[in-house]
Amino acid sequence: MSGRPHPWCLPSAYTRNRIYSLRKTQEILRLFRVERSHQAIWQWVHQISDSVPDPPEVKPKRVAIDETAVKINGELCWLYAAIDLESKFILDAELFGRHGTDPAAAFLPRLSEKHDLSDTVFLVDGFGYQTALARLGLRGHRDYTDRNLIEKWFQILKQRTDRFYHSWVGSRRSIL
Repeated sequence: MSGRPHPWCLPSAYTRNRIYSLRKTQEILRLFRVERSHQAIWQWVHQISDSVPDPPEVKPKRVAIDETAVKINGELCWLYAAIDLESKFILDAELFGRHGTDPAAAFLPRLSEKHDLSDTVFLVDGFGYQTALARLGLRGHRDYTDRNLIEKWFQILKQRTDRFYHSWVGSRRSIL
């Protein structure tokens, strides 16, 4: 593919890498009235993967973790996220159908698979996280001051998503 890449290349590559199916990626693109063949999507994925570097590796010292409610197609979900407070790098984000100790305990092991958390202190806002951290042998404490970065990230994410949906004619608001 030569020249300027199609604007849907990056979202297609991300969707393909998260879902592992060209057909599912094609179905999602159709929702946005983007009709492309499996071959075109495959080419986009490989074009992007060849040009985008791997994410930086960090060994975080202090990580803020939190969750926020989001509404997707009328269904309430919970977005969990973790941010390294020094580098401001988003370590991970994941959606769950409910919130509490069990989803927090499911979110944290995936985070520890991707990053070295041996010297990390987690800054949390509630006892559900402290229970999940204790189950996994990780260190953390309640902190309502230094966690402002993750609260700000959730606020910006919701604002930008809201603006995106309002820019589409006839769209409905999909995030709380």
